[in-house]
Amino acid sequence: MADQQFDIVVLGGGSAGYAAAIRATQLGFSAAVIEKDKLGGTCLHRGCVPTKALLHSAEIADVAREGEKYGVLSSVSGVDIAGVTRFRENLVAGKFKGLQGLLKANNITVIAGEGKLVAANTVQVGEDRIIGKNVVLATGSFSRSLPGLAIEGRVITSEQALELQEIPKRVAILGGGVIGVEFASVWKSFGAEVTIIEGLPHLVPNEEESISKQLERAFRKRGIDFKLGVRFQSVTQDANTVTVALEDGNTVEADYLLVAVGRGPVTQGLGYEEVGIEMDRGFVLTNERLSTNVAGVYAIGDIVPGLQLAHRGYQQGIFVAEEIAGLNPVIVEDVNIPKVTYCDPEIASVGLTEAKAKAQYGDDRVVSYEYNLAGNAKSSILGTAGSVKAVRVVDGPVVGVHMVGARVGELVGEAQLIVNWEAYPEDVAPFVHGHPTQNETIGESMLKLAGKPLHAI
Repeated sequence: MADQQFDIVVLGGGSAGYAAAIRATQLGFSAAVIEKDKLGGTCLHRGCVPTKALLHSAEIADVAREGEKYGVLSSVSGVDIAGVTRFRENLVAGKFKGLQGLLKANNITVIAGEGKLVAANTVQVGEDRIIGKNVVLATGSFSRSLPGLAIEGRVITSEQALELQEIPKRVAILGGGVIGVEFASVWKSFGAEVTIIEGLPHLVPNEEESISKQLERAFRKRGIDFKLGVRFQSVTQDANTVTVALEDGNTVEADYLLVAVGRGPVTQGLGYEEVGIEMDRGFVLTNERLSTNVAGVYAIGDIVPGLQLAHRGYQQGIFVAEEIAGLNPVIVEDVNIPKVTYCDPEIASVGLTEAKAKAQYGDDRVVSYEYNLAGNAKSSILGTAGSVKAVRVVDGPVVGVHMVGARVGELVGEAQLIVNWEAYPEDVAPFVHGHPTQNETIGESMLKLAGKPLHAI
């Protein structure tokens, strides 16, 4: 049995884990990352990156179909799923190679194998003990299912959906959150009939309600079916078909059922509870500084309750390394972390919804404005409908920005700065937004809330 010692030992090499290690070495610490699969984790290999590659292929198919609308005689004779797979796999492989080089350039020791926490400062990997002055837990998440709903045969999760070597003719999707609506968007663009089953009253139920309603209108226009406010009851399947029974007595038949009901923390059997770390339903509990109740042990990323986003993982990884270094980094609350859903149309948001702002500040202390993309030249050129909604406190800062429309994910950077810097609309209104760009929509929203609208009514 060999011992290796480091200043910081990171268990898990996904977005959160490798970010912690990189920042640690920048600050002069020695760092090791223990990873049983591949560096980059779910995001790079089974999540963010490959799904967005699919969505880009889907966008190209849609643009080609609509070419005549723009004076271009184009058409789609079919979708070559093998070609789509090659594009996706080559993209991931290139990013994976780059990530390996990045960690090597930062002098990070990467240890391949399944690690288990055996003491507050020790991770066991096979016969080796990896000892750290500080240990950072970053073991990520897995695709959840529902009690009694087995993932087998034609009942699949997003991981199996990525690997399908066919385009289904009919797909049922259980869950209308981020994963569900993104795969719905891809499959519809590829020519499938899609039905989403969501137990809550709206698609993407965590978003501003007006944004959810606009997405629903857009999906209806695209021919994506969805059933809201109805719960799953059971599923049966044979060699070619799945049949989903709903509690209202209706059924949905499809080639596959994609289970997209969220992700759970990968923490079971890793020694966390045995070492005394406080847990809740599999999640690791931390204080606001991401420290667990066991001294010297931190937790970051999807295993910490809250948003399960790769960029939240990056931020928390950087935060923990700086916290260990005594730099007292700034806390960014989950509500002020930008979110993007890459369906068509896209959704992007940061900060409080209008309802939550009113609950926090009072109904008479909150005002909002929703700018329709129909008034934006660039959005009209792109052929997208949607809106940008800004929420502010009366005589106070902007506390939320919520958007729906093609490419609005690219606008969330400025929205994040406005919300996190607690800017007033009057602070932003004087700034110039290039014309014609979609970025003008944020400028127009700020002008309106500042009381001097230009193209807003």
